[in-house]
Amino acid sequence: MAFNKQLLDIVACPVCKGKLVLATIEEKEVLVCKFDRLAYPIKDNIPVLLETESSELSLDVMETLK
Repeated sequence: MAFNKQLLDIVACPVCKGKLVLATIEEKEVLVCKFDRLAYPIKDNIPVLLETESSELSLDVMETLK
């Protein structure tokens, strides 16, 4: 079972409350907040929307997401 893309309509970044986008980084699906440059992991098809679990994305990685 893959991540349900319909959830993107209702989930938001816990930091800025902005829109999240689904992306694949280093062969892992993550939810990305482009404003805060944060990636939230998806574990067992469940997004982990905790700031402490997020990872900051470099500008190079952000460029590849555009």
